[in-house]
Amino acid sequence: MTWTARPHRCGGRQLALHHRRFRTKHLGTWNLRWLPVCSSTEISLAEWLQETSDLARPRAVVAGRQRRGVGQRGRHWQSPTGGVWLSAAMPWPGQSATAAGLLGLAVALELANRLERQGVPVQIKWPNDLLVEGRKLAGVLPRLVHRGPQLRLVRCGIGLNVMNTVPTGAIALRELLPRSDASVEIWVGELLLSLERSLQLLAGSSAWLQLVEDRLWSDQVSSSDNGPSWTIEGLSPRGGLLLRRGQQRTEWIRWP
Repeated sequence: MTWTARPHRCGGRQLALHHRRFRTKHLGTWNLRWLPVCSSTEISLAEWLQETSDLARPRAVVAGRQRRGVGQRGRHWQSPTGGVWLSAAMPWPGQSATAAGLLGLAVALELANRLERQGVPVQIKWPNDLLVEGRKLAGVLPRLVHRGPQLRLVRCGIGLNVMNTVPTGAIALRELLPRSDASVEIWVGELLLSLERSLQLLAGSSAWLQLVEDRLWSDQVSSSDNGPSWTIEGLSPRGGLLLRRGQQRTEWIRWP
């Protein structure tokens, strides 16, 4: 993979853009944009998609730093230099639509698999966080793009702490891996491979959801009504969290 420079505007400022290509087995050649700093990779990706009519090729925006990174429910995501801050769009190859919850969990599982191969013990905090010893390592934010009833694109924003400083309650790969393995460049590639593999999971049976259940961080979640905690019984076929409290049963769905 090689870098070439070209100017690009992000957040109204002129930035040096590094344009890069990355090839994966099933999705083929990715178009990548590297931005030293931007407001949000999600915003930059949306602007890039509006510029092109070619939706058949996967693409991703990677930022060295985000000024206004966004997590679940619009929460601020700290995105300093040294982490991987990435937003990707991929053509949906399936004949039937999927659920955003399944996309997020598939990406989380595949990233967990790649981390575990490096000896990093990962748990999944439903619906979108990867934890190590209870500390947040990564977050996943899935989104589906429809044209009428047809699902055209799947999008996913991912933040991964690598060499960056982290707030209390978080952890970075620099604390878990040798310096040579805690490289932003390495983990950009690992994230793109995780995204590709997640589409393969979604195209098959839902048996992989059991692997997510096996990695769930807790068997209970707090109640939103300040009552007793709910016991987690598993995951629904659409990625929801199945809960029980006494004789009550419910399903939590975080994604639209």
